[in-house]
Amino acid sequence: MGARRGCKIILLAAILLLATGKGALAQRNLSSGSFTAAGVPGASSTQTDLTDTAQAVEATKPSFTIPMYFRALAHKDTMKIAHMFAGSAILPGTAQIYNRQAWKVPVIYGVAGGFVGGAIAFNVNYQRTGKTSSKNMRNLMIAGTVLTYYGSLLDGVISYKSDQKPLPARASLYSALLPGLGQAYNGDYWKIPIFYGGLAVSGYCWAFNQKQYKRYKNMYIDAVAAGDQYDGAISLDNMIWYRDKFRRYRDYSIIATVLVYVLNIIDANVFAYFNDFDISDDITLNVEPGFIDNIVPESTVSNKYYVQSVGLKINMNF
Repeated sequence: MGARRGCKIILLAAILLLATGKGALAQRNLSSGSFTAAGVPGASSTQTDLTDTAQAVEATKPSFTIPMYFRALAHKDTMKIAHMFAGSAILPGTAQIYNRQAWKVPVIYGVAGGFVGGAIAFNVNYQRTGKTSSKNMRNLMIAGTVLTYYGSLLDGVISYKSDQKPLPARASLYSALLPGLGQAYNGDYWKIPIFYGGLAVSGYCWAFNQKQYKRYKNMYIDAVAAGDQYDGAISLDNMIWYRDKFRRYRDYSIIATVLVYVLNIIDANVFAYFNDFDISDDITLNVEPGFIDNIVPESTVSNKYYVQSVGLKINMNF
């Protein structure tokens, strides 16, 4: 068994050596996505120079600009969902315009404007009368404004058209807007209670440690204010120790909450990429002759009859 495995390894190494050796007539340029001639009679360095120039231009070209964004809004170009989301976060409603649902824009601004106007009116009434009911209504109006803004972002992500399903960027944005939604989008429903359990535990620890921190902080302030009159059961040194302890635990709880939230986003993105990843037990290696069409400009090749390059095609499933 060990001898057979050793023979297979030696055979695979020999095949790879033959495929990458100098005798190959063509090699793949992975950085540019094109093929270049190798060892072709009459081929010059023109193609290499052109490739280097194209790579330099591509490296200096900005990935996305504001003019490109507004060009996409005019439906003269396309843009990635991440760019659309960022633009909509700054200018609410632009995602609906890009998704060809402009009729939603006046709805979004009408509802948001109503909530803003209500918040201003109730705040003025609260400042004048001091009524708790006016204060509560003001807070409800502010919450309505925030929810309208949040809804516009979520609607833009949902309505984005893409042939790739699942789309990793959409999964990430789903989980960023609502933890667990990206997992539901990927079909990993069993992960949702895990993330919400992590958020619940870390959130509870955050609230508990914050409460205890404020408790000992206020106790220390009151004890210092009392001066020599203080005769409590807890000494000042113990108050400081407990105050600092719960403050440190509170900070740990905040970090834990953020980590669970970020992990929820990363998980949605990674498993959206792996959605079509083959995890079967089929482990095969296929080796066969391969032909690569020559794409070297005709002016750089003296032999007009040269059409294809010959090599080895290796297909490995694991």
